[in-house]
Amino acid sequence: MLGLLLRFLPFWVREPLLIVVGSVFGVRIMYLAVVERSWVAAGIGAVFLVFTAIRVHTVVRALQARRNPGPGPAAPAQVRVPDPAQVRVPAQVQTPVHVPAQAPAQGRVAAQAAATPRPAAGPPEKDHNAWGQALAAVGVFGALAAAVWLGPRVMPSADNTPQPASCSDSEHEKLPKAYEKTPRPVTGDELCEALNRPDLARLLGTPREIADTASGSNGTAALTDGKVAEPEAEIKFDTYTVNLSATYNHLSTAQYVRLFDIAGDRMEKDVKTLKVLGRPAFFSSDHTMKFQIDFSKEHQSAPVQEGPLARTLSVALERKDRGGFYDLTVWSESGALPDDGVLVDIAEKVLPKVLERSAH
Repeated sequence: MLGLLLRFLPFWVREPLLIVVGSVFGVRIMYLAVVERSWVAAGIGAVFLVFTAIRVHTVVRALQARRNPGPGPAAPAQVRVPDPAQVRVPAQVQTPVHVPAQAPAQGRVAAQAAATPRPAAGPPEKDHNAWGQALAAVGVFGALAAAVWLGPRVMPSADNTPQPASCSDSEHEKLPKAYEKTPRPVTGDELCEALNRPDLARLLGTPREIADTASGSNGTAALTDGKVAEPEAEIKFDTYTVNLSATYNHLSTAQYVRLFDIAGDRMEKDVKTLKVLGRPAFFSSDHTMKFQIDFSKEHQSAPVQEGPLARTLSVALERKDRGGFYDLTVWSESGALPDDGVLVDIAEKVLPKVLERSAH
């Protein structure tokens, strides 16, 4: 249908239309090629631009031909008519012929005029159709609008690889009062930016996975009446979910380990002490909580259930361990957990950036 339409369009409507459409698509595809860094898209865009350059060259040559028309057809060779004065009369005809003095010249002129063919009259020029020009102009503008509007939708992206999730921007969110009373606290967005590393999936042992969701929040610790700041960030993959939080209370990691000893939960929670980045730290395990709400039935939901086991590495905020800690927690729906060394590697790469932000 498009080829049939272009075939019947006049030259001075069809060619500008092809030039504009080719330029729009070519520039658009080349822009996507630069953004996506795709050689395939760059090749397609180059084809469009070369096609447009050829059409431009055709139009330029047509304009030059109209401005500088070539010479007309050469006049045919003149036919020489013999001079009547030099024509011999046969001997048996003795009738004298009187030729005026000007007859030879006039005869030659008349003969030449009769022998010279007149140029054939060309076909009469047709007047331009005003309605056709108007419809052609409307068609051109319609095609341009369609190309600009449908271009990003019709042309597929050169790289269909899904992009990792990015952290939401909540800089304008009002922080709770607990953050105003805490010296140099980090926010959930800052924790998310530090945790959402390009190599996080590789560190977890699943290098082909990408982050499905990435978020940060500025909350407060439970059972503190909103007086203890506790920002947190969470990155979710297909296999693992990683959570990083900072608790700004006055309880040291040594005091936490002592509480496990008093409660007799040290063996049950698999508590191990160590040092990370020169700071006191400890491992602990606990089950997550599982909530299930059924929206298909009014006012009905399942009770809170015990979720999969989670492994947490707690690192003191300061080397002197005067209170507060970072919690790096990992869990999975299947219940599988990475080795403790994986959490240490993640903490040693993520926490330095968090410490830089909290130092300013």
